[in-house]
Amino acid sequence: MLDTLEYIRVDGAQKDHDIVVFALSTCGFCKRAMAFLNDRGYAYRYIYMDKIPLDKKTEVKRILKETYKEDVAFPFATIDGKAHLVGFIEPDWKLSLGIKV
Repeated sequence: MLDTLEYIRVDGAQKDHDIVVFALSTCGFCKRAMAFLNDRGYAYRYIYMDKIPLDKKTEVKRILKETYKEDVAFPFATIDGKAHLVGFIEPDWKLSLGIKV
């Protein structure tokens, strides 16, 4: 079901990870997370969860919670379909993406 969502693609030179960001259009932390990716040249996909129908949003949150065994808060990012990040804590994002601190 996650594959059928209409993500917005952001191109970048860094394509070594498949990064998907589930965000809210009004969320300051979500904006900071995407600015972090943009500033470092990462290619990624994102979707604003508050812009999709409620039934889809509910299903996406259920799938993410079931898959990653974590409550969904925003931003919620997946990396290579294996790792995930909840919220935007820059050192955690750097660590998960292999960026030297």
